[in-house]
Amino acid sequence: MEAVNMLLQKSLLVIFSLLLLATIINGLLVCLQKNKDWRELTLRIRTWWVIVILFSLALISPCWLGLSFFALVSFIALKEYLTLVPARHADRMPILWMFITIPINYWLIGIDWYGLFIVFIPVYMFLFLPARMVIAGDTRHFLRTVSQLQWGLMTTVFAFSHVACLLVLPNDKQQTGALLVLFLVGLTEFNDITQYIWGKSLGKIKITPKVSPNKTLAGLLGGIGSTTIAAMLLGPILTPLNWSMAILAGLIISVSGFCGDIVMSAIKRDIGIKDSGTLLPGHGGILDRLDSLIFTAPVFFHFVRYFYY
Repeated sequence: MEAVNMLLQKSLLVIFSLLLLATIINGLLVCLQKNKDWRELTLRIRTWWVIVILFSLALISPCWLGLSFFALVSFIALKEYLTLVPARHADRMPILWMFITIPINYWLIGIDWYGLFIVFIPVYMFLFLPARMVIAGDTRHFLRTVSQLQWGLMTTVFAFSHVACLLVLPNDKQQTGALLVLFLVGLTEFNDITQYIWGKSLGKIKITPKVSPNKTLAGLLGGIGSTTIAAMLLGPILTPLNWSMAILAGLIISVSGFCGDIVMSAIKRDIGIKDSGTLLPGHGGILDRLDSLIFTAPVFFHFVRYFYY
């Protein structure tokens, strides 16, 4: 336990060091190249400081506090999502039940009742929401509204909560799980960054020009390669994965992260917005930061759970 705790602290120290380096480089750019506008980059780095500090506190806190943090993120993400999609006056009570679902879902994770957790939202809430909506008697746009509400609950609560499932997956209920969370979130964000860099540097062939014009084949392949190498190097250190399984995990995270990014981009284009909100200066809304993680979290969790737990 002591060794795992030290490894977690060292890993977080490396992250803070990299963020400090980025802050210093940004400060130098602002001072040396005053003719360019570095405001967005500055805002992004400042927001990353807030995100990393809160995320680190969640990992080193007692298990119940870490779960509360992720539940709060689900709450904010669901609230943000519901402000984007059209809602009917008759949907007030079903929406209230969606928010009530959040503490129940994370309570099931906390008591390690996996059997009920895995069916609570995909089965019981999936059936309960439309049944509750019918009681209001408003059938106008019923199918569209049901689909929107169910998708929001599945992504912002159920899918994202698999991050919290990693936190309590091992028997020690905290430290090893925190390293799994760090591995997943770190690689997911690293995949987003490397896909962007590779796409900007070498990208010519567009993959989804009508959904996300900046997504290129070079970006996708470069992100997959970079993330897979990073997973191979970090997996045996931070997780129970050996190098071959870590490579597979890197492939899973990079591909599913790309899928999550473009799917959420398609949703935003359908709604007619660029960013999901303004909560995170320089980044947009919280859904803009969770888009890839919504897909990588459940896929990686079930991969690890099946082979190692």
